[in-house]
Amino acid sequence: MQTHFSLAALADPDMAQSEKILRACVHCGFCTATCPTYLLTADELDSPRGRIYLIKEMLENGRAADARTAHHVDRCLSCLSCMTTCPSSVHYMHLIDHARAHIEATYQRSFADKALRAVLAFVLPRPSLFRFALRFAAAARPFACYLPERLRAMLSLAPAELPAPSDVDRPQVFPAQGARQMRVALLNGCAQTALDTRINEATVRLLTRHGVEVVVAEGAGCCGALPHHLGKVDEAHAFARRNIDAWTREIETGGLDHIVINTSGCGTSVKDYGFMFRNDAALAGNAARISALACDVSELIDKLQFERVDVPRLRVAYHAACSLQHGQKITREPVAALERAGFEVVAVPEGHICCGSAGTYNLLQSELADQLRARKVANIESVAAQVIAAGNLGCMAQIGAGTAIPIVHTVELLDWATGGQKPEALA
Repeated sequence: MQTHFSLAALADPDMAQSEKILRACVHCGFCTATCPTYLLTADELDSPRGRIYLIKEMLENGRAADARTAHHVDRCLSCLSCMTTCPSSVHYMHLIDHARAHIEATYQRSFADKALRAVLAFVLPRPSLFRFALRFAAAARPFACYLPERLRAMLSLAPAELPAPSDVDRPQVFPAQGARQMRVALLNGCAQTALDTRINEATVRLLTRHGVEVVVAEGAGCCGALPHHLGKVDEAHAFARRNIDAWTREIETGGLDHIVINTSGCGTSVKDYGFMFRNDAALAGNAARISALACDVSELIDKLQFERVDVPRLRVAYHAACSLQHGQKITREPVAALERAGFEVVAVPEGHICCGSAGTYNLLQSELADQLRARKVANIESVAAQVIAAGNLGCMAQIGAGTAIPIVHTVELLDWATGGQKPEALA
């Protein structure tokens, strides 16, 4: 793609990076075949190629975002399926992130929209506040019919019951059972510690049982992905800095072989810390080191030897979260681990298409998210699975709201199959 950025604009490292990304695009349109929003709307501006044109025009002319650009960029899920499809290796993720930051800084949203986005960016990354908000949402559900459509959609996703806070989610060290093979830090996450504590508990049991010492580092928390995808760069970077500092302290004191993440959206973000802070002289080195150590839990499990115990050979529909298969390019490891544990794993038709969760997408773009969930559930139910496995809490909540088939995290099945607890969803 030909560009005409001014030299003054290209002096900004973020603008220079976006210009490089834009120039890589050859307008081929392969991305339109796998873009979820384009499949639903058939609107060119709801495809990566269309959004690239809008972003180019906005950034190249140095203008504030207009309503049309904000509308179509907001409708992007950041599923990154286009990056898997693109033959020219266009790094759409960094381009859309820059566009969102520019829109956040220059576009005048309505008061209600701006307030809602600010509340989500502030509440969701803070587990205590999020837990309080979920209790309030459960109490408000009987009055949902009196609320605006967007708030009704948000209330419908709030669980009726919440787990009690787990002891696993406080800073501590879980010693390895038997001879220690490695020492890792676990990112407990933010929303996950409020919505489903069983995932971290199963992860700790699974890893320690197989000779891995697990550290929950003091000061680590939200990865920053939630505010980042809302264009709130400063808030996202503040969360990321705290994690980098916390894990750097662990590296320098006890040492770390890996930083393990069991929420794939968080993993995509942490693996991008090196890029995020590439221009920060004080933090660039540590950020790059953290990104290099980050791995999805399925990547670590792939390196471990384990023996299964006698559990039923269930037919498992594996849902590949977009942030895992497109963002991190991890496709083989989760399926291989489930098969090694003795489960029958079946592929889901249209497995490359997003379920509609995408961080806060199902809260802010509920109409499109509901259509994508219906499409995903229909595909899952077509394979007659007994259980659904996924590697991302957001996907689990989104899909679980549309089907009666039990859905669990991949580590819950692996924990059970190697001597741990049977997942509550299968009770």
